[in-house]
Amino acid sequence: MPAENDSFKLTDCNMKHVSVLCMGLAMAAFTACNNNPKNQDEVNDSTTPLHLLKPEYKVPYGELTPDEVKADLERVFAYIDAELPTTLVDQDGKDVTDKAQLIPLAEGVTLKRGAFRIGSYEWGITYQALQAASKATGDHRYDDYSQKAMGVLRMAYPLFKQRDAAKEAIEDAQMEQVIHPRALDDCGTMCTAMMKYAQQWPEMREDQTQDTGKLQFVSIDTLINNYFRFVEFGQMRIGDGPGDNLFARNRPQHNTVWLDDMYMGIPTLAYRGVYTGDAKYFDEAATMFKSFVRRMWVPEKQIYRHGYVEGLAQQPTYHWARANGWALLTTVELLDMLPESHPDREFILNQLRMHIAGLCALQSSEGFWHQLLDRTDSYLETSATAIYCYAIAHAIRMGWIEGVTYGGVAQLAWHAISTKITDEGKVAGTCVGTGMAFDPAFYYYRPVSAAAVHGYGPVIWAAAEMINLLCEWHPRTNDSGLHYYKQKQTNPSPLFYVTEDGQGEAVK
Repeated sequence: MPAENDSFKLTDCNMKHVSVLCMGLAMAAFTACNNNPKNQDEVNDSTTPLHLLKPEYKVPYGELTPDEVKADLERVFAYIDAELPTTLVDQDGKDVTDKAQLIPLAEGVTLKRGAFRIGSYEWGITYQALQAASKATGDHRYDDYSQKAMGVLRMAYPLFKQRDAAKEAIEDAQMEQVIHPRALDDCGTMCTAMMKYAQQWPEMREDQTQDTGKLQFVSIDTLINNYFRFVEFGQMRIGDGPGDNLFARNRPQHNTVWLDDMYMGIPTLAYRGVYTGDAKYFDEAATMFKSFVRRMWVPEKQIYRHGYVEGLAQQPTYHWARANGWALLTTVELLDMLPESHPDREFILNQLRMHIAGLCALQSSEGFWHQLLDRTDSYLETSATAIYCYAIAHAIRMGWIEGVTYGGVAQLAWHAISTKITDEGKVAGTCVGTGMAFDPAFYYYRPVSAAAVHGYGPVIWAAAEMINLLCEWHPRTNDSGLHYYKQKQTNPSPLFYVTEDGQGEAVK
């Protein structure tokens, strides 16, 4: 035992232990204070489920309803509907109300001009998109628009044809294009649109008269047949024989193949088979599709080049986004039109799947695609994004690709597109009409404009198909990420696990 005078003394060593003990107690007190629910201002892994923090997306992200898409569609339609020209005007720009000025057509009378040319290839696409929108929504105003515009052309055609027959100048650039198409751009999509509407509304195939039988609306077949003659016989073609046949132009070089012409002509050929029942047009369309693929497809990137010059050993290769859109749209249209038993169907379906896979690898974080697909410093472009959105959504609905894999891609594209629809319904961010060049600067610096008509049809078509898709699939966020479910997930809380009954388990 220690002696009575050997009391406990605070040596230097003991002092150090006491100091450490006091510091430990202080830190424990501080930690306890910070763990107090009343003092949780600090965000860290212990206090906050960091995986649920809201990201700063540049475009909307997450769940979407058909009503939200319909609201965007309505704004675009309201704009184009207000701009639809439906009358003829005299040389002073005044509406022609006196029928004496029409029969025969008085000098200087032309179609009234609006923001859009009702006989252009861009509007041929728009009519087809409006037909799809009418079916998707049950709103017949969209079909009425197309019928009204086509009615103007049916009425104007015989009037301006009389001028032409009399060897007089037609005096109207739009009607010159309708009566004397000189390129696929002048006639292909319009011919397809008119055939689709004539099948839906057979009365359009009859001659009709107005006002004591003087003003005639010719059968829409008169215009269809005039257009199709050029597609079948007028457009330049190249190829090595019956198994190799495709449209070409002597622009900008001799024997130049444009990827654009896949869409400007091939669906017209295929739908002619639907319209007439003649299977030779299915075969011709499929053969031409394969001829385009042989020249234009770049397998290592799984996308197409814009132009090809027959005979060159080194081909110019620029992957313009909208041209790839025309190719993708051609592919889904062909699959819609060809019989299920057609021998080339499997080739076309496989080409669709490869193209979609290649495109999805190039989608930007904002949902758009770039003007030159593989050049991320080129601008983000609206019309191509809209075409891809439509085609991917349609391919999901038809069972050609997996909705689980690609639904989010289509929806992200739509979210991006929606940011380019202005309050007045204009579509911004669209590349203007584009020729072809063999250098990157040409594509990088093409202007964009809300007046560029190439964006309106694709946006309407994308909206229609997204409405259809959202009625058949059920997108939900799961642990903050968007997923597409075939079975509706009914748990109103943020999802984590999915269950067989569709109720799911919420994020804890």
